[in-house]
Amino acid sequence: MTPAEDPLIHVKGVSKFYDHFQALQSIHLPVHKGRKVVICGPSGSGKSTLIRCINGLEKFQKGEILVDGEGLAPGGRGLDRVRRKVGMVFQHFNLFPHLTILENLTIAPIKIGRMPRGEARDLAMHYLERVHIAEHADKRPSQLSGGQQQRVAIARALCMRPKAMLFDEPTSALDPEMIGEVLDVITGLAEDGMTMICVTHEMGFARRVADEVVFMDQGAIVERRPPDEFFDAPRSPRARVFLERIIR
Repeated sequence: MTPAEDPLIHVKGVSKFYDHFQALQSIHLPVHKGRKVVICGPSGSGKSTLIRCINGLEKFQKGEILVDGEGLAPGGRGLDRVRRKVGMVFQHFNLFPHLTILENLTIAPIKIGRMPRGEARDLAMHYLERVHIAEHADKRPSQLSGGQQQRVAIARALCMRPKAMLFDEPTSALDPEMIGEVLDVITGLAEDGMTMICVTHEMGFARRVADEVVFMDQGAIVERRPPDEFFDAPRSPRARVFLERIIR
């Protein structure tokens, strides 16, 4: 990264309201290509709202979001172009239960990306192998464990060849023994240089993988620091209390 490079994702002064409640307060967050940003904070701090605004799932009232130069403005203008550039993985897997795993991965490249069916299948199998689940391609989601389904969801997002990946607490719905297998896949993507923003409470993962930790509280960014600095010496009293409670 050189100083002249524009951020791949640039959140610029974004504010979000639910009626009279302000969920996001003038958020500024640049994320350059190849960077891994972990967003943490207490429940209700605006973490998931922010990441959903970046993907256009939530409309915001003030500010602008740029993804690879494409603008997402208040009211949702530019949504289709932005969504083609970012992959999103949710807390719950959101797979189509009536389709096979392979069909779940090929439907978007074929219908949205206009990809030939054979090419879409080859791409899907490539990413199923990437997340170590290719042997389950012909099964349906109900036949897989939660950790396996989340790995399928990651592969599905990758099939659209995104410039960046957004993860919204991807392990929060998993049993403890399944968390590691999903975090291993995300760690592998990070090591491969994927740009990513991850909302998580997995602080060991954050310390190991993140280039930058963003701590949010009450809809605002309180701290943005390298992980070792944030975990060893948080500056704000609110961050210190949060870490004391979550790291035991």
